[in-house]
Amino acid sequence: MIENSEVLNRISSISDIKKLSYEELEKLAKEVRELIIDRTSKNGGHLASSLGVVELTIALITAFDFPHDKIIWDVGHQSYAYKILTDRKDAFNELRSFGGISGFPKRKESPFDSFDTGHSSTSISAGLGMCVARDLKREDYKVVTVIGDGALTGGMAFEALNNLSNLNSNYIVILNDNEMSISKSGGGLNKALIGVRSSHGYSEIKRTLKKELEKSGIGKFLKKVLITIINIVKQIIASEGMFFENLNINYVGPIDGHNIKELIDAINIAKNSNEPIVLHVKTIKGKGYEPAEKDPTLFHGVGPFEKETGKIINNATGKTYTQVFSDKIMSLAEKDKNIVAITAAMADGTGLAEFGKKYPDRFFDVGICEQHAVTFAAGIALSGVVPIVCIYSSFLQRAFDQIIHDVCLQNQHVVFAIDRAGLVGADGETHQGIFDISYLRLIPNMTILAPKNDKEFEQMIEYAIYNLKGPVAIRYPRGIAYCELEDKNQSIEYGKSELLYEGKDLAIIALGSMVSTAIHIKEKLKSRNIDPIIVNARFAKPIDFSIIDEVCEKGINELVVMEEGVRNGGIGQEIEDYVHDKGYAVKVSLITIPDAYVEHGNVSKLREALGINSDSILEKIL
Repeated sequence: MIENSEVLNRISSISDIKKLSYEELEKLAKEVRELIIDRTSKNGGHLASSLGVVELTIALITAFDFPHDKIIWDVGHQSYAYKILTDRKDAFNELRSFGGISGFPKRKESPFDSFDTGHSSTSISAGLGMCVARDLKREDYKVVTVIGDGALTGGMAFEALNNLSNLNSNYIVILNDNEMSISKSGGGLNKALIGVRSSHGYSEIKRTLKKELEKSGIGKFLKKVLITIINIVKQIIASEGMFFENLNINYVGPIDGHNIKELIDAINIAKNSNEPIVLHVKTIKGKGYEPAEKDPTLFHGVGPFEKETGKIINNATGKTYTQVFSDKIMSLAEKDKNIVAITAAMADGTGLAEFGKKYPDRFFDVGICEQHAVTFAAGIALSGVVPIVCIYSSFLQRAFDQIIHDVCLQNQHVVFAIDRAGLVGADGETHQGIFDISYLRLIPNMTILAPKNDKEFEQMIEYAIYNLKGPVAIRYPRGIAYCELEDKNQSIEYGKSELLYEGKDLAIIALGSMVSTAIHIKEKLKSRNIDPIIVNARFAKPIDFSIIDEVCEKGINELVVMEEGVRNGGIGQEIEDYVHDKGYAVKVSLITIPDAYVEHGNVSKLREALGINSDSILEKIL
């Protein structure tokens, strides 16, 4: 039971929601909102986006027959109300916790989740595929997609809309328009949507008139003339409002996204169409919780906070890697006007918001368009300007071809600042940054670095900008940029590792975030009279094989290679091959993340479950 939730506690299935009066539905929205705020304040999560679609979720559940009908939530971070109302109310207590329910739609979690999401701009394509399969099999169900105006900036969404115009059956795309992605939406599409917002009622008039014309039996020529007149009037009313209509997609809206009756009425109209239709819904991100309404960017993805005040609970001490990156880039840009920064709708998350304020002419937020961001950077680099492309590891995957074709093939000096590399925790499978080492190492001309701490990170940023000429990536984790090695700060030399501690019994080579773990293992081995060599790899590409020769020729029995990425394609595999090819009589042990997707949960618990925490590694060594 949920305390003080008169209506929500009566809901045991979605059929119960369909029986409620409009007054009870309004109460239900309030109670669902309170539950989302309460649980998110404890576990963290995507609060503002979920609060903005509570009424829309209730309207969708009332109007459709889920899970027979199918719904796809683009990105999926706005699906909390949907989870609560589709048989996961009690499980919501363990939202994003290890072993609990995911913060994103997961097909294996519930039959109500029809497509796994986590990255942006995929929903229209997936929904269109479902519609085509439905029509081919002559099945009877509705497909609805909910996509935000921020996600609509993604190129994949435009590709899907272009394809959607060929569909001759019902498909409902709900445009959840809150003028936000993670940060404030910008660019030409946002301006176009402003025009569309001014066209309320036009689509209903057009549909009614077309129906009457068809009934009247007038000639095709006169019908065409009258439709042309309608479109001219439309252009006068809202010069940019033909965006969807020009793609041959019917449009209804804008609808008040917090008026349940109006939403249900509009959805029922859309359900009766035999063509694709865009239903434009206007919502407020963070609706119903004042701190989130005032600062929806902060409360987009948030850690635990004080529910009463909205104050973020932060027990961590020291600078994060993101803050170190932000400060260093600001410092370098102040002296060097040749540095520009690029991000894909993540100015705050990547630490570039202050850069954007101070150097607006050298800051480019391209929207949720990672592919464009990379090729855009390649074009900038051709003129000798140095672009810093800052994108989360899991999102950079979307631009794999552009990294190969437009940057590395042409050997352009683009610096990739890869934030959230490695395990990120509660956001789960779609957000863990565990593949970047493997896929970037495949690409000729690419250099990859990983810092052990803040000091080395600052060195690497400067080194990447001024000492290298081709593509370079620096991968760094989420969290505090600290490692117990403040006195170990050798200058960086291309392709060279850093010998941290001499030893005699075995050698540990660690990359980036795993250096700290290696130091902990060294301390634990000391009590067992085992003295390891500790090497900071520094480079994931190229690998320093000279240090491998050096430690293997010392007569050690075991070489342990540690990296926070998947095994396949990692540095450990290449080192293992090298040791074998050279004929060294040394056992090579690889400490990696298994070649699998990693669930959500606290990072410490995940490291333990995956066997890459210090105790697990120590046990393997012993």
